[in-house]
Parts: sequence; structure tokens; C-alpha cells
Amino acid sequence: MPRTAETGPSPSAVTADDLDRAVQLAVAVLRKAPPAAWDAKAGSLEWYCWETVEHLSDDLFAYAAQLGPKAPPLDGEVPFVWESRRPGGPANVIHADRGSGPAGLLQVLEASGGLLIAMVRTTPPQVRAHHGFGISDPEGFAAMGIVETLVHTYDLCQGLGLAWSPPADLCARVLARLFPNAPESTDPWPTLLWATGRAELPGHPRLTTWRWDGTVRA
Repeated sequence: MPRTAETGPSPSAVTADDLDRAVQLAVAVLRKAPPAAWDAKAGSLEWYCWETVEHLSDDLFAYAAQLGPKAPPLDGEVPFVWESRRPGGPANVIHADRGSGPAGLLQVLEASGGLLIAMVRTTPPQVRAHHGFGISDPEGFAAMGIVETLVHTYDLCQGLGLAWSPPADLCARVLARLFPNAPESTDPWPTLLWATGRAELPGHPRLTTWRWDGTVRA
């Protein structure tokens, strides 16, 4: 369905509940993966599925941490040490214990999502914090967390052999908040994949570079 008033509310509509919904839907579909599939590559990424979940968990954790100080930094990230465990792997703070298996990995994802959900719920809306794609507010970090969750779950489901089609209203809200110049007459989910360099749209070639605009909307 195209992005209309019903599917694409104003940017202010992105909430902690939306983020909670995205994380829970992602965890639910990823639980269906066969245990042996986690060492496959995640879609077009150079990362394995296991470490892609670690990367997604790390994104959610990092966004929560960025909002955590009483005076969040506006000129850089909270200085955790991000480390890769192999050449070409993602540089993370968060790594899951391999001995815990896929169930433990997804528990790490759910817990990291819970941290950001809680920070978005409790941080005053006037707070601002640094992100490389623009200084943002709690709502913006919620939208970023949703985009990370939806598109990395797409990557994961490609590698794991699972179907994934998130709700149009979630996609429409984050498009409105973070990708204001994206096409508005196309279905929200394919448009989000296009906006993040993962697919073509009719009349719109696949992007080779992309970024969202996390700055605060008036």
C-alpha cells in the first residue's frame, strides 16, 4: 500500500511501543531458524548471521547508551571500546556467549532492545544526543533502532531462509521520520529496503550509498 495518512502518520508518531513491536517481531521470526543456519552469511552483508545479530544488539545498546548520561554528548559517541573478533567482522561492544546457543543470542538481542525501549520511554523529549547522521532526540533514536531491526532482520532472514515482511505502518513511520525524501507513492516496506540500499524501486535504481537524516523535526 502507498504511504497515506493511514500508513504514514507524522514523524512524531514513532514511539517506544513501535520499537518494542519491531524487536519482538524480529525475535519471533528469528527463533524459527534452524540451529545450523547461524554460520551462513546474512544476505548481502559480509557478516555471518550470528555476528549480525550481535551487531544489531550492539546498535540498540549503543543508542540506549548514547541517551544515558545526564548530559549526553553532542560531539561524539560515549567512548566504549568497540572491537571486532575477526578481520572483516563487525566492531561491537556486545558479544553473545556462543555456548548459550541461538536462544541465548536472541536473548541478548531482546535485552539490548529492552534497554533502548526503556531509555526512549524515560528520556525527556527535549534531550539531544550525538549520532553520525545528525544530532537526534529520543524519538529519533527509537526510529533508528526500528530501522536497524527491520533491515538487519531482512538480511538475517535471507541468510537463514526465513520469510520477513514487517508491518507497513512501522515502515511508514520510520520513513517519515528518517527518510523524508523517500518516494511516497510506493509501498512502505520495499521503499525502506530501497532507502537502505537493499533493493530497487520502479523508477528508482538501487542506491550504492545512503544515509538517514536523524535530525530533530520541527
